[in-house]
Amino acid sequence: MDLPTHEDVRAAAARIAPRVVRTPMLRHPLLDQITGGTILLKAEPLQRTGSFKLRGATNAILQLTEAQRRAGVVTHSSGNHGQAVACAAAAVGASATIFMPADAPRVKQEATARWGAAIRPYNRDTDDREGLATGFAEATGAALVPPFDHPHVIAGQGTLALELAEDARSAGLAMDDLLVCTGGGGLIAGCALAMQGASPATRLFCVEPEGWDDTTRSLAAGARVANPPGGSTLCDALLAKAPGKLTFEVNRTHLAGGIAVSDAEVLAAIAFAFLHLKLVVEPGGAVCLAALLAKKLDARGRVVGAVLSGGNVDPSVFARALAGARPAS
Repeated sequence: MDLPTHEDVRAAAARIAPRVVRTPMLRHPLLDQITGGTILLKAEPLQRTGSFKLRGATNAILQLTEAQRRAGVVTHSSGNHGQAVACAAAAVGASATIFMPADAPRVKQEATARWGAAIRPYNRDTDDREGLATGFAEATGAALVPPFDHPHVIAGQGTLALELAEDARSAGLAMDDLLVCTGGGGLIAGCALAMQGASPATRLFCVEPEGWDDTTRSLAAGARVANPPGGSTLCDALLAKAPGKLTFEVNRTHLAGGIAVSDAEVLAAIAFAFLHLKLVVEPGGAVCLAALLAKKLDARGRVVGAVLSGGNVDPSVFARALAGARPAS
């Protein structure tokens, strides 16, 4: 396997720096009070496309040859990666085709289309999205840029952890733990590689929605385990069927464990982010904050980093979260 390294993450950071936002590290006294720890939030909803996915897509597309760019790029995505690929492709003058679930949030479909990408809808439950994208690539010559199981994508995603470690160090802090939103595992694999050189003592935990905790169960089994069919689709950005081959090869030796959160906990985290942090966070992007608020990690006396991975939330879901908001305690 062509596994990326810490040096690849460092190279990606230099490569993509002119094209992505260095998002801020945020703190809030109420969050520290609730958890008993020092919580450092990485605010990726403030990224150009509203999620961390722009990092990996940009790193991958910048390494395509001119001939590959002329042939265009293709991917499959529930929304955030598709938007990122569309944005990164437009920046280098390449066409983009995105296979997206027909039930993907409209806000994500519209944002992807605004970058000029062609959207090909598919049925999330019955269609093979990887097969559709691979078949298109083979038929047209387009370069396939997968959402997580690709060394350049993994390395690009890890750049956010480098930034967070640097900002923590500038504040005189060292992270004891880092919580990372996890679907196919690309983001946390990149973060693990980043922290291997930037903060090797930090423990990494994947955070997943209940019913979609394939990485946690795979870690326990010592092999890749798929999610059972069905389950809530609230956290649409994290609904990978199973961990990637490359991502799990990295994650199985670097992660300290996993945490699963409920829909109710995620909705409470979305409301907390809006009311107290003044951030709009989507369900998949709120799972780490949900884990902290629900005290599923003992943060007392510890410095804990947590990724808020994206903010492309469907308006009706956002309204539902705010309607059910309760005072933080």
